[in-house]
Amino acid sequence: MTTRNTFSEKQSNQQRGKTADFDPATTALLVVDMLKDFFDEGGAMVLEGGKALYAPHLKLLAAARAARMPVLWLNQNLSPDDSLFEMRAVHCLAGSWGAEIVDELPVEASDIIIPKRRYSGFFQTALDLTLRERGIDTVIVTGVVTNICVRSTVHDAFFLRYKALVPEDLVMATSPQAQEVTLYDIDTHYGDVTTLDQVLAVLQLAPGT
Repeated sequence: MTTRNTFSEKQSNQQRGKTADFDPATTALLVVDMLKDFFDEGGAMVLEGGKALYAPHLKLLAAARAARMPVLWLNQNLSPDDSLFEMRAVHCLAGSWGAEIVDELPVEASDIIIPKRRYSGFFQTALDLTLRERGIDTVIVTGVVTNICVRSTVHDAFFLRYKALVPEDLVMATSPQAQEVTLYDIDTHYGDVTTLDQVLAVLQLAPGT
C-alpha cells in the first residue's frame, strides 16, 4: 500500500512538467554568488567541481540577453566585522579579489549588481524594488550554493509572490545529498525545478531572438 505524502504534493497532485513555463518579458535572471572566493584557486571557500557551472551559465546568459531579460548578480559583500563570521569562515570581503565575479562569466554594462550581506539576495537589499520597477513577476535563480544562498533567495522570492525557477544544472550544493534534498524541497514547496534546455527552449521563442 502506497502512503500519500500530502506535504509533498503540488496543487492538483501535478507532477513536474517537461517544459519550463515563464514569460521572458516579465522574467529576470538572478545569478547568485558566482564569486572568486567560491571558485578560484586561493579562494576562501572553494566549491569542489564548481567550475562545471561556467559553461551552462555562458549559454543562459547569452540567451537571456538576446531575449532582453534583466540579468542581476547577487553578490556576497561583507565587512571584516560582519556577524556572519561568527558562523562562517571569512570570505567575500568588500573590495577584495575574492568578492569579484569570476572572470569566466561576462558582466555587461546593462547588468545590475546587488550586494548582499546575508544568504538571501532579497534580505535588506534593493532587489525586490529593482524587480518590481521593471514589472518582473518571475525569477530564474542560478549559482551557488543550492542549499544555502540559492535556497534562501528562492524562499524569499516565494514569500514575496514571485514565481521562481531553478535550472538544476545551473546550481550546485555543498554535497550531492544536499543538492538532491534542496531541489526536492524547492520543487515541492517554493518554485519549479527545471533544466537549462527547458529554459533555452522558451527563450529561443522570445520576440527578437
